Formats: sequence, C-alpha cells, structure tokens
Amino acid sequence: MMRFTLPRDMYYGKGSLEQLKNLKGKKAILVLGGGSMKRFGFVDKTLAYLKEAGIETILFENVEPDPSVETVMNGAAEMRAFEPDWIIAMGGGSPIDAAKAMWVFYEYPDTDFEEILQPFSFPELRQKAKFIAIPSTSGTATEVTAFSVITDYEKGIKYPLADFNITPDIAIVDPDLAETMPQKLTAHTGMDALTHAIEAYVSTLNSPFTDPLAIKAIQMVIEYLQESYNGDTAAREQMHYAQCMAGQAFSNALLGIVHSMAHKTGAAFSTGHIPHGCANAIYLPYVIKFNAKNAAGRYADIARSIGITGTDDECVKLLCDKIDEYNVKLDIPKSLKEFGINETEFKEKVSKIAELAVGDACTGSNPRTIDAAEMEKLLTCTYYGTEVNF
Repeated sequence: MMRFTLPRDMYYGKGSLEQLKNLKGKKAILVLGGGSMKRFGFVDKTLAYLKEAGIETILFENVEPDPSVETVMNGAAEMRAFEPDWIIAMGGGSPIDAAKAMWVFYEYPDTDFEEILQPFSFPELRQKAKFIAIPSTSGTATEVTAFSVITDYEKGIKYPLADFNITPDIAIVDPDLAETMPQKLTAHTGMDALTHAIEAYVSTLNSPFTDPLAIKAIQMVIEYLQESYNGDTAAREQMHYAQCMAGQAFSNALLGIVHSMAHKTGAAFSTGHIPHGCANAIYLPYVIKFNAKNAAGRYADIARSIGITGTDDECVKLLCDKIDEYNVKLDIPKSLKEFGINETEFKEKVSKIAELAVGDACTGSNPRTIDAAEMEKLLTCTYYGTEVNF
C-alpha cells in the first residue's frame, strides 16, 4: 500500500495571504527568518489579518538559514510558554522547516531530537496546534511536504526529517511574497525545484499520482525560470506554482542521491556553506549520468516532455546538456572546485561524506543503488567536473 498526502487546503494567487483573516482560533505564533518579510510589509499584513480574525499572535524571529537544532528547541520552548493553537511559518524554507520541527517538541517536550531522525517515526501531531506555511521563495516547497531539514552544526550534518505528520494543514502560496527574492536566490531555488521534480519522477516510489505533477513542474521550470531570474514578475508567479507542484510530487514519491549529496556537503567545508539549491544544481547532471544505467527511460520521458528528441541515451545526454546550459545562464558553477571548496579539505573529508550520504534518508528511493565507494567516486567527479562513467 502507498500513500498520497497533501495539505488539506492550498490557497494561491496574488493577495491570497488575506485568507488568514478567516482563520478560526485563539492564539498563533508566527515563525520568521531574518527580517525580509518585515521589511517588505508582509508581517504587518499578516498581523492585521490575524487581528481581524480575533487571534492573539506573537513572533518568533531570526531563524537562521539552515536552521539549527538549538533554534528548534528555543522555538519549541516559546511555544510551550505561549500555547498557540496555530503555528504559522512565513518566509523561505528555513523558518518553515524550523517551525515544523518546533511543532514536534511543542507537543512532545520529552522527545529527544535523535528520536525523530528515523524517517516516518514521529509521534501523532495536532494534539495542541495546527500548521500554516506561507513560502516567500520558489524552491523548497516545504509548504506542501512531509519534510524538514535541520542542521547540527557541531557535527556539520544536515538531517532531513521525514513524516507525513509535518505536512502543513494549510499552504498559502501567494506570489506577491516571491517577488522579493534576489536574483541569486531565484536561481538556486529554481534549480532546487527542478531537482525535486526530476528526482520524484525517477524515484523508485514514483506513481500515477506523482508523475503528472513532476512532469508539469519540470515543463514550467524550463519555461519560466530564466525569465523569473531576469526579473519578470509573471514568470516569477508561475515559478512559485511550479515549485509547489514539484513539492507535491516529491513529498509523496520521495527523492534521490542528488539530495543525499547536498544534505551531507552543505555544511561540511570550512571554505563556506554551499546553498542547498546551488548544490543540487551542481550535482544533478552527474547523478543523472550515474542513474541512467537503471533509469534511462524515465529520464528520456522527462527530456521528451520538454521537446528533446532522440533515442533514450541521446535524450539523457541532451537533458544533461540542457541542465548544464541553465546552470551557466544562472551563474551556477559546474563543480565543487569551481565553487571554491579547498581541494585538500575535500580529499580529507570525501570518504566520510560519502558514507554519510549513502546513509541519508533520500538514498533509499534513488533508482540506482550506490555504496560508499561509488559515492566517493561520484563526489570526486562533482569536485573536478569529470565525466561519470561507472
């Protein structure tokens, strides 16, 4: 038996933030990132709508990019003190992911973080609160997914948490918020969305319910991402919907080793954090070439859906070429070396990173199995920009 789970309600379109004024409840906590939502006036709008709904609201602010276990625990403590019946997270993937994890420790304060690392092992939520997610970026789609990524900075590891319990109750997908994204973030989140859709389509858990969402999302990203990157607001709106559809697909079909690699390398190097979407964009063509031994037909389906023709093998190659072409236009490097990761440090750490990536929650649904030695070879290809031929 398989399962397909989405938020009960999704409100979308310009101005859909206004739906908050119809919310029923007594108390809400609004979880926010670094301040852009305040600067652009969306926090004031949100508070006004919640006041109109008769809901008392407090803020939990300054969730950092790639939120930490410590931030999660601090937020949960504030929730326990305030006792909200709605948790509302607004902004990029970080405050929404953080709030999802806070939700667990708000309702179950005696739970240890290690207890929820096993996928689909969460306790039953909605004992105290329901959850609303309002994204301002067009990539993570965490507003519709059963996932959250939390970072343990002491260990230098990103943990992907997975459980249908943390799928939000309501998603408000208002493209007005996405118009505030800077250009580089537009590129990285857009390629994150493309990776979500491609990995969902080739996942071992793909289904007739997820395939149409994945393919449509891919078509929309290919059509609209470059225009969105160049500042076209109509294209930016379509990208906001495309990433949400990609999220609906991967939340139910799961992902693959592009994400395993991104999770385990993002915070691993002293030369600097690798933004998640940027890491996915770098790794995606290499992983397609690795996976093609088992999934050439599925990748060829994707290629043909965006107008590429030829045999399956030709389609796979041309799909990789298309992704490489997009990365160039979006100013995304081709390799980790080009990104700026120190070669000596990479060599010192790649074996352990490979081992961790194989153990990542996303590896199990990858279409081709991989062991630590193969993962090390693949990561080495992504470092030097060399061909994958094994």
